[in-house]
Formats: sequence, C-alpha cells, structure tokens
Amino acid sequence: MEKENATLLTEFVLTGLIHQPLWKIPLFLVFLVIYLLTIVGNVGLIMLIWTDPHLHSPMYLFLGSLAFVDASISSIVVPKMLLNVFDKSKLISLFECMLQFFSFNISATTECFLLAAMAYDRYVAICKPLLYPVVMTNDLCVCLIVLSFVGGIIHALIHEGFLLRLTFCNSNMIHHFYCDIISLLKISCTDTSLNYLIVFIFSGSIQVFTISTILVSYAIILFTILKKKSDKGIKKAFSTCGAHLLSVSLYYGPLLFMYVHPASQQVDDKDMIDSLFYTVIIPVLNPIIYSFRNKQVIDSLAKLLQRNI
Repeated sequence: MEKENATLLTEFVLTGLIHQPLWKIPLFLVFLVIYLLTIVGNVGLIMLIWTDPHLHSPMYLFLGSLAFVDASISSIVVPKMLLNVFDKSKLISLFECMLQFFSFNISATTECFLLAAMAYDRYVAICKPLLYPVVMTNDLCVCLIVLSFVGGIIHALIHEGFLLRLTFCNSNMIHHFYCDIISLLKISCTDTSLNYLIVFIFSGSIQVFTISTILVSYAIILFTILKKKSDKGIKKAFSTCGAHLLSVSLYYGPLLFMYVHPASQQVDDKDMIDSLFYTVIIPVLNPIIYSFRNKQVIDSLAKLLQRNI
C-alpha cells in the first residue's frame, strides 16, 4: 500500500530561500538584476570570442566554454527561483525536477573538468612556452572541451539512474530553491544509503581528480617561475593565472562542502547559501574576473565598440 501511495507523488514544493513577505520584492529585483548581468556578461563574452579571430586560441576557447556553462547553470536554476518568489504553490513536477537536476549536474560537472583543462593550458603556456603551439593545438583544446561535456553527461546519467529507483512518500516539500540531489534524498521513503555512497564516490572522485590536476599544474608553474627569478616573468605569470585561481577557489569551496562532507539528514540552510553562491554569484563574477585584467579581451571589446559606435 505504501508503494502504491508513493507512486501518486508526482509534484514537489520548492520552499525556496525567501520566507518573509517583506523581503520578496527587494530580493526578487536583486536576483533578477544578477541574472540579467550573468546572461549579458557570459553571452557577450562568448560572442566577443566568436567574432574576434585574435581570440581563437585555446585559452579563449576554454573561456568561452566556461562562459556557456556558467550561463547554463544560472538559467537552469534562477528563472524557476524567481517565478516561485510570487507563486504561492511553488510546485514543480517530478519530471521537471528530474530534468532540472540532470541539466544542472551536467553543467556543474563540466565546469569542474573545464577548470582542470584550463589549469593544464596555463601549465603548458608558462612552463613550455616554445612548445605551446605544438602541444596545445586547437584540436586538442576542442577534444578536451568535448570530453568535459561527455564527462558531465555520464556523471549526470549515473545519478539520474539511481534517483529513478527511489520513491517519494515521506514528504513532497523540498527545502531548497532548486531540485538538488541531497534535498531529494532527504525526502525519499526508499533506503538512500546507496545513493549517498554514489554521490560521495563519484562527486568526490571528480573533485579530487580535477583539484589534483589544478594543484599539480600550479605547483609546477610556481616552481618554474621562482626558478627563473625574473620579476617581470613572475608578474606576468601571476597576472595570467590569477583570474583562474580566484575562479577555482570560489567554485570548489561550496561544492566540496555540499557533496563530499558526510551527509546530514537534517535540513541545513547553509547548504542553500552554498548553492546560491555557485549557482547565482559565481556565474556573474566569472566574466568580470576573466575580463577585468585581460588586456586582449579589453582591447577586443574596445575595437568592437568603436566599430559599432
């Protein structure tokens, strides 16, 4: 009888972040502005890289792919969150919920692999500058980008497959602003021990692999630039790598806390704050971080504006 009742549960309620009516309009406007800036910044960066032949190099191909993923993450989560601010029911169907999680998982995992690939690109550029055009070709760059997306799709399929075995009958209240896997596991009436183990193993392995790649790449870069003892070379290296290091630090902190630490069965508002950081804040910051001190991007933007104005 319990199983039959569980199959009737086809809708969930996303409780969201905003519970005080007084804060609804101000926070709605803040998140709306952030989302619009995210789309304009990331799509603008993609178009700039696409239209300027001088930016058709591996570094900027990776950057354009990262911008696409950031825009996707924000678009998967934020519009539904904004609609739910004034929607009293805050309902989302089981199909929509699974689709949202699947799409988000692809984008989030792909970003991890892209950040690792970008670190390798910086390693080759700084440590093997003469071999860079030979080693880091556009073909290899495209191959790494495709593999990043394939890895994201496979990872999402694994979790989606294990989610589909679950039934939901304890509650239809998801204490989150989007369909996150941990929140879904907390309301399942099926034993979720295997799912938690899969999350820990696969999400943990991906993060350990990508973080290790980044750390090893930058450790070699640091050793190389210190060995040269050139102030100009050190400044140039830190200028080249600084944006990527900042982006990595901002992105991996919340992810490590969310998916690798031992899972709690209690609702944790801090989980939602961490999720808000890498679904809303980081996508709007990345175009600024990567463009602000990048002379080539600024020059390209200036030329584009001059042509149109």
